[in-house]
Amino acid sequence: VQLQASGGGLVQAGGSLRLSCVASGRTFKDYTMTWFRQAPGKEREFVAAIHRSAGNTYYTDSVKGRFIISRDTAKNMVYLQMNRLEPEDTAVYYCAADRSIILSSLRYASMYDYWGQGTLVTVSS
Repeated sequence: VQLQASGGGLVQAGGSLRLSCVASGRTFKDYTMTWFRQAPGKEREFVAAIHRSAGNTYYTDSVKGRFIISRDTAKNMVYLQMNRLEPEDTAVYYCAADRSIILSSLRYASMYDYWGQGTLVTVSS
């Protein structure tokens, strides 16, 4: 699976952005899709995931109620709608995919087999 993320940019605090990640391959529906982010000088952190089978969604606490992850299986796309953005959301955002990851491992970047190249989100105050 090859992943390509897009949609980052510069936005004022309180604004919105939608990130997109397109995946190659005909078995897209079999992969759990996840967004991570990495701010300068910090470790890569889990943001949101959508499970491969049931489609259940999971979020880190700091984005709950503001971000929404979704997928369009027909288009091999996963999205991250980001609302009420804060300066603390500034980071490079990465999409990741894995076919066999278990729920207890969703938050661990090292458990994912496939990564996109990242897209920069900058939120100004």
